[in-house]
Amino acid sequence: MAGNARTAVVAGPDEHGVGEELTALDAAVTRVEGVVSASALKTAGIADADYLVLTDADEATGIPVAKELNPSVTVVTYADRSLPEFVAGVADLAVDPALVTPTLLAEELVAGGPGGDGDGDGNPAPDAAIGEGDAADDE
Repeated sequence: MAGNARTAVVAGPDEHGVGEELTALDAAVTRVEGVVSASALKTAGIADADYLVLTDADEATGIPVAKELNPSVTVVTYADRSLPEFVAGVADLAVDPALVTPTLLAEELVAGGPGGDGDGDGNPAPDAAIGEGDAADDE
């Protein structure tokens, strides 16, 4: 994709609408419905994705599979339940929908938040981490 456009694979039932929020911000979104397998992830384009947004903790076994297929993909879980211990250390960011709206999550991801750099220079965006607010704008 050209420019700073982000790509995301959303896996699991997206009852909070993260995929729609990402799409509204011009991110390219593909989906994995059902089991998050290597085959399903490949079909969804995980090899070129910036993010895997997993919305179902029951499908957490797909996280190491995604990382194997694309070591640079940033895995974000957006689920009400915690991840099982065996994969908790593999995910890059776990977000509780009760604490962060899907709109805020999508804005941060598209802006180059966790795992992204926002401007294409390879360096993390300084104020893009979720929960930091607009501290950089106050200076």
